[in-house]
Amino acid sequence: MTDKPKNNTARNAAIAAAGAIGSAAVAAALLYAGKRKKKPNEPTQPGPIPSGEPPQTD
Repeated sequence: MTDKPKNNTARNAAIAAAGAIGSAAVAAALLYAGKRKKKPNEPTQPGPIPSGEPPQTD
């Protein structure tokens, strides 16, 4: 029986790549969720006209 040296570089590279992709996906999900929370639900309406006159519209 011959003893072969164990070469785990491919396995280690695959594990590292999977970890990098997974952490990037988690970071992207957190950024996306943060942006969605910051948006206001409804646009704000302008306040009343200070002079009390009706607005000029066309």
